[in-house]
Amino acid sequence: MSDDIRGAILRPVAATPCAIVPPHLLNHLARAENPSLREPARHTLALDAAQRVQRRLTAEIGTNGAPAAREADHPQRTICDVEHRQDLPGRRRRAEGEADVPDTSVNHAYDGLGATFDFYRQTLSRLSIDGSGLPLDASVHYLQDYDNAFWDGEQMVFGDGDGRIFGDFTRSPDVIGHELTHGVTQYTANLAYTGQSGALNEHLSDVFGSLVEQYARGETAEQANWLIGEELLRPDVQGVALRSMKAPGTAYDDDELGKDPQPAHMDDFVHTFADNGGVHINSGIPNRAFYLIAAQLGGHAWDAAGRIWYEVLTGGELTPDADFTSFARLTVDTADAHGPQQRDAVVHAWDTVGVPRG
Repeated sequence: MSDDIRGAILRPVAATPCAIVPPHLLNHLARAENPSLREPARHTLALDAAQRVQRRLTAEIGTNGAPAAREADHPQRTICDVEHRQDLPGRRRRAEGEADVPDTSVNHAYDGLGATFDFYRQTLSRLSIDGSGLPLDASVHYLQDYDNAFWDGEQMVFGDGDGRIFGDFTRSPDVIGHELTHGVTQYTANLAYTGQSGALNEHLSDVFGSLVEQYARGETAEQANWLIGEELLRPDVQGVALRSMKAPGTAYDDDELGKDPQPAHMDDFVHTFADNGGVHINSGIPNRAFYLIAAQLGGHAWDAAGRIWYEVLTGGELTPDADFTSFARLTVDTADAHGPQQRDAVVHAWDTVGVPRG
């Protein structure tokens, strides 16, 4: 066992095994003939597997440390540099209120954490990830050629990518919003990370990750690109992003990456034991539904569709083992309180993607 993998196993991390690049995509790269593609993917898969084991252990025993002091109206960000090692959090490089530093990864991470905090605070009146002002920490330059970014239950961690398929993972605001939203889910519905509940977990992170970016850019639903991770792929890759919420299954079609496997309709639901039961794959179905609702209602997607989704996530009725049908039913019930136009949009979207409502 390598020192990197052994260290990843020993370090206490938190519960949910959430990383932005799905294992099915890394598995494809791990079979590449080119060692410059194959080895980073295999290394990333091994480390991600080790982290999943430790997160499950930490879920049972909890984490250590006293909570930090919290402020009400602004984030408390700390960005550290792991310096291509695995010992988190690394060396402190920038803290709240400090000026830009020469390292652009540090600055991108700082800005992305701030954009996510601002989105939740300004549009949904949520105070940080836990609702109570949780400080936002991140570590950049994780290991060598690490092809992922993840929320470990306590902080964000970013790799630099392999330089051939993936670039710097701090460059995508929706990726940062996506991963931090796993934290929101952790503190609210705590959806089980398997099967349809796991796909809903991924879906909610895609929704709010996209809305973080849309809010930061001031975009309407019509103006938004509805792509997740569009800044990650290197120029030679035949693709536009990791996922498309507007058109699942079209994000990439590349000799090295393969073809985007996401379905857009329940008729094409993928039954698999891989990827925790296809959590990154089948999330395309509710992703498409959310896009349809936002497009039909128009304006800023966080004002109507996003608020309905947030109320379902935080309302207390969404159970950890929820499936698509129960989630759809809750969104329809919640939309009903917002008015007939919102309810009709939600009903039509779920019908379009073939999800029954019980």
